[in-house]
Amino acid sequence: MASGPSRGRGFTIEASGEVRCSPTAARPPEETQGMRARHRGEGSIYRRGRVFWIKYSIRGRTYRESSHSSSLREAGVLLRVRLSDIAAGHRPPNAERVQFEALERLVVEDYRINERRSILRLQQAFRHMHSRFRGSRAIDITAEQISEYVRVRLDEGAARATIANELAALRRGFNLAIRVGLLHKRPAFPVIRIENARAGFFEANEFKALLAELPGDLHGPVTFAYLTGWRMQSEVLQLKWSHIDFGAGVVRLDHRSTKNGDGREFPLNALPQLRQLVERQHDAARRLESLTGDKIPLVFSRSGKPIRDLRTAWKSACKRAGVEGRIPHDFRRTAVRNLERAGVSRSVAMQLVGHRTESVYRRYAIVSSRDLAEGVRRLAGLHSAPSSETARPAEDVQSSAGV
Repeated sequence: MASGPSRGRGFTIEASGEVRCSPTAARPPEETQGMRARHRGEGSIYRRGRVFWIKYSIRGRTYRESSHSSSLREAGVLLRVRLSDIAAGHRPPNAERVQFEALERLVVEDYRINERRSILRLQQAFRHMHSRFRGSRAIDITAEQISEYVRVRLDEGAARATIANELAALRRGFNLAIRVGLLHKRPAFPVIRIENARAGFFEANEFKALLAELPGDLHGPVTFAYLTGWRMQSEVLQLKWSHIDFGAGVVRLDHRSTKNGDGREFPLNALPQLRQLVERQHDAARRLESLTGDKIPLVFSRSGKPIRDLRTAWKSACKRAGVEGRIPHDFRRTAVRNLERAGVSRSVAMQLVGHRTESVYRRYAIVSSRDLAEGVRRLAGLHSAPSSETARPAEDVQSSAGV
């Protein structure tokens, strides 16, 4: 005799083994088992409000997890997935307890392990996000909340590039949490179009005018940045004599000295102006060491002391030189453009300047009005060529094409 559904207070257990809670039940049971007797470790499904939760045990410890769904079938699928993970030896996440601060710790620790130099900027990005997400559970951070955060930051006057960096840090936190098994998914992140990217660069005469207005102890690092396109604060001002190989004629940065974590080298002998600059710095450092008796490890220093900040001198020098509004980072754009003008292949230029991706490199490969004019002059030369050059007979065209 076929048995019908089994009923309990506020719920019904169907023959299929599904648990159906009565919508009219005043107080649904906290937890309901399937029709057949479950063995220990097989888990269970119960309902809180309209949402189904699952429960399972590992080595005597009980785990509860929301299915985020009012569908009992979806909760059953999630439970089977968790039991399958347990059988395979994977420890399931306790996503309900993962908070925003845990995501921050994961990213900061990842930066420290990999010796990323931009950890201070990362921490600043998370400080901005504290006002919105501090104390929030990671599973409660939705795409809508992230978009609202973007709108608030824009209203505050934050640059789009700054907001993009902040979201990149948060997205990294979610990805690391998924990688270590704390979370299973992350919310969708909005795409921020950066339309305010800087387009500054120096022509040769502008650079000479700036150099004439700068203090003498800044001539070296500024010239080095202009010639190489290396980052001023983190690479040029931190350059040590241990990075200079006079025998091989190169300056080398190991992976710990660069922003993107890639090693880099720039040939000195191939660029005489750069070689002469480094040699002058070396001679000056040796003379100062003989006078003071102190070792000077940095290539560029201020009377043997590190150059901590050049913003004040830079700003006033730019104003006097007529290039107000320029920043040291414009030297990277200048170097990229000069390499493009010189016909250096893109792969070589990226390695010299230190761009990991071509998309970033293209943002720096600025085309000036002079470059455009030169391109049009070449086009004019083509159009002004004799007609015999520009309008070849059809048989000649076919012959050259191998027809």
